[in-house]
Formats: sequence, structure tokens, C-alpha cells
Amino acid sequence: MIARAQDIRAGVLALRRACPVLRGMHDVVGDPPLRRSRSGFAGLAEIVVSQQLSGASADAIWKRTALVVDPFDAETLLAQDIGVLRGAGLSQGKALTLRAIAEAVVSGALRFKARVPAEKLREDLLAIRGVGPWTADIYVMFCLGHADGFASGDLALQVAAQRAYKLDARPSALELEAMAEAWRPWRGIAARLLWAYYVHPDFKA
Repeated sequence: MIARAQDIRAGVLALRRACPVLRGMHDVVGDPPLRRSRSGFAGLAEIVVSQQLSGASADAIWKRTALVVDPFDAETLLAQDIGVLRGAGLSQGKALTLRAIAEAVVSGALRFKARVPAEKLREDLLAIRGVGPWTADIYVMFCLGHADGFASGDLALQVAAQRAYKLDARPSALELEAMAEAWRPWRGIAARLLWAYYVHPDFKA
């Protein structure tokens, strides 16, 4: 699990030994940030709200959503009309996805208990209407802190990998998934390095 800066350091040192490209990337960006988020229903909902939005927009919409869903739990969200959720700034699709997640929580189909393995939780998430691989992977990575979690469908990771490995084309999700096999059991740290590289000033140099 990735819970402290020491965990980041352990993963970085292992990846430096395993891959010269990641070693060079680390020389440029240094240790990546921890990037842990709260788990449970609220943590997953925040990921859904943030999809395909800038940080500022996602933060503003999340704050408005949290105001109308207070306390932020599955039962309270289900008590809100779709129009109320839309009024907070949510798209129709995101509002429906949040309701589908809340319904799964209330029915018991989705459980956030620590005893549930990350792989089983990911499967349960993907069974919910509107929840795709990116959402499930980001939850496993940042809300659970799984050291080997990886979001191969993330555009920034694909672009950073293309640049770092000097590929002719941006790798697909399947191609990046195959590349990431060499980074196990620290794919979550490799992803953090790639994200840090993607936003680094030298990235487009």
C-alpha cells in the first residue's frame, strides 16, 4: 500500500533499479507526490465529478454538490432529485452515475470495507452503470492506495510514456498495460512518475 512518503521512496528505488527510462525520468522530476484521497462513497463520487474537467472546475462543482448532498452518503444522494444534482453543475450522465453508485451501495452490491480485495472492488465498480475502467483504476490507486494500481486508459500517462520511451505513436490502453507489466509490483509509483513528468516544464522542451 502507498500511505506515506517512505512508500513512495521504496517504490522509486525499486523502479530505478528495474528501468533506466524511469530512472532518467526520476532524475528530472524527483520523488512524485503521495496523491492519496479519501475512500468510500464520497471519495468515489469526487472522482466521478472530476472526470474530464479542469481542477478548478471540478473543485467548484464538487463543493456545490457537497452542499446539496449533506451529509454526503448514498442515502442522502438518493433523496435528491436529478434536477437538484444538475443544478449543482453535474452533467446528466454524472448525476445518473452517482445515483447508480448510491443504489449499489444501499443494495449491498458495492461494499467499501477494507476486507474486500482491490481486484474484487474493481470488478464491482465496473458492474455499475456509468463507471468505466478509468474511474475504477483511479479509485484503486488514490483512494485505496494500492501500490500496483494502474490506469492504462489515462491520456496523460499514455502521452508521457510516448515521450519518455520515444515511441512513434501514443500507446493504446492495452499497449500501455503491457508496458507496465515490467513495473510490477510498483505500477502505482510508475504512474505517479509519469504524471509528474507530464506536467514538468521540461516535458515539451
